[in-house]
Amino acid sequence: MTDSTQAPDASSERRARKATRTARRRQLIEATIDTLATRGYAETTLADVASSAGLSRGIVNFHFESKDKLLVATLQHMAEEYAAHWRAALDKAGDDPARQLLALVRADFDPAICNRRKLAAWCAFWGEARSRPTYLALCGSRDEAYQALLEQLCKQLTQAGGYSHDPKSVALALDALLEGLWLRLMMTNTKISRQTACQSAIAFLSASFPNHFAS
Repeated sequence: MTDSTQAPDASSERRARKATRTARRRQLIEATIDTLATRGYAETTLADVASSAGLSRGIVNFHFESKDKLLVATLQHMAEEYAAHWRAALDKAGDDPARQLLALVRADFDPAICNRRKLAAWCAFWGEARSRPTYLALCGSRDEAYQALLEQLCKQLTQAGGYSHDPKSVALALDALLEGLWLRLMMTNTKISRQTACQSAIAFLSASFPNHFAS
């Protein structure tokens, strides 16, 4: 006769191990973001990440095997986090395209996404993307989906307001403005806050769609 409690216990242990593994990987990814922000891409090593996480180098090797795999996992995590963040903001905005566009802009400057450590990590990856196809693909998939959404919303507002400008051009300019403001926020020699950056982007919306956004 088999012990009826053995199977549930084994299943619980597997779930616990999986949860521990997931938590450990997340811990190492967060430590990688910290290390990229403080040391930069070229100077980041597995030893640095292990030290930042308070773990041994062997633990890092066990979960990611190499620096390249750890960095890819970190970039993928950041890309997925960013996409989930703006999609959640979009869902809360309802069906009105003006509210949706405003929600996207404000989401870009939420401190959960827009803070110095994450901006520095993004910049580290952007600097390497041109020479690393994996990085370019991860960043590019985010850019394509986001840009397509901006174009769609700008087109809807242009048609509704009877504006004469090209919605695709406005969407491209808005996306470039948001990325540029992120870069300004990361630079230590600029005196710009998240609130100021967000208001600047909203001012662009007001200039582009004056019937939909108050100046």
